[in-house]
Amino acid sequence: MDTINDKLLSWASLLEPATREQAERTATMPFIHPHVALMPDAHLGLGATVGSVIPTLGAVMPAAVGVDIGCGMIAVRTELGVGDLPDDRAALRQQIERSVPVSAGAYNRRITRDHTQRRIEELRASAEEAGFHPASYARTWELQLGTLGSGNHFIEVGLDERDRVWLFLHSGSRGVGNKIAQHHITVARQLCERSGVSLPDRDLAYLVEGTDEFSTYIRQLRWAQHFALLNREEMMDRVAEDLRRWVGLEQVAEAERINCHHNYTEQERHFGQQVWVSRKGAINAEAGRPGLIPGSMGTASYVVSGLGNPVSLNSSPHGAGRVYSRTKARKTFTRDQLREAMAGIEYRDTDAFLDEIPQAYKDIDVVMADAAELVEVRHTLRQIVNVKGD
Repeated sequence: MDTINDKLLSWASLLEPATREQAERTATMPFIHPHVALMPDAHLGLGATVGSVIPTLGAVMPAAVGVDIGCGMIAVRTELGVGDLPDDRAALRQQIERSVPVSAGAYNRRITRDHTQRRIEELRASAEEAGFHPASYARTWELQLGTLGSGNHFIEVGLDERDRVWLFLHSGSRGVGNKIAQHHITVARQLCERSGVSLPDRDLAYLVEGTDEFSTYIRQLRWAQHFALLNREEMMDRVAEDLRRWVGLEQVAEAERINCHHNYTEQERHFGQQVWVSRKGAINAEAGRPGLIPGSMGTASYVVSGLGNPVSLNSSPHGAGRVYSRTKARKTFTRDQLREAMAGIEYRDTDAFLDEIPQAYKDIDVVMADAAELVEVRHTLRQIVNVKGD
């Protein structure tokens, strides 16, 4: 851990100057308590740094939560081993791509599964309780449940150190969550402007606890976080069914299921105060709490257990963290380099994934070494099937 100043602590050995400067601006906000914690995967984000833990008293900055509210990971360890798997892994990848809409803007054309309908009914009821209509943000929100998206969102089949089969995926609250986030970021900016608040970055605009705008945001934020969690559950159920059919069994038993956010806000007690903790690209790593830290496309992912480090606000990294922008990655790397990085892994061979090449991210092994006092590694997973959206 490095102490940058009394309001900013860092666990990142790979910290670019621009990322550090952005985090320093966030740490100057008057309601930070006690300090911002930078995770090993920290990199530039909108307003606040991705890979940061931001505890606040009496206020929340919507952009410090992120625009993909509730984005996170889910993993399932099955009772299968590598010897139970057929040789034709392309067949499984293609079936998953049929079961789960995987590209930007893609959604289900209709609701055909009972478990999908049950989750939608649950979300309708919770939206009514929160006092808003999700359709006012996204007309197709119901059809977005069970969709992956694009970018760094993925579905993987992997093997652990004992060759046991895991299912692993990364996604969030999709278009409806993005619209909710963008709306409240705008509201926060407008309120700060009208109040004459001077901000080091306009995307650090905040909402004050006790106001109608704050309570509306928190209600809708919690709904979007729940949507994201159920979205991952929905996709995982579909992928598990695809796996069952592929191996030709009547049932594939689950040995363990972990589902965790890494873009969210929750109230917690730290350093003697009840604070709002915004984890933007970080997971809760309370002592003994299971968590998931994926690497980049083609690299290892980790199932971890939190160590409850109080100085980190019981937090840990959420992944590898970008070092190349998507545009720069596309200009720098080639399809042959991507093929080399994905050797032995079943994936859709396309230029669309050049910006997700492992070299565009920090070395996950360095990130995990930096996180040694934050989490304990339980399992190391290696990919054998990778599904992504364009």
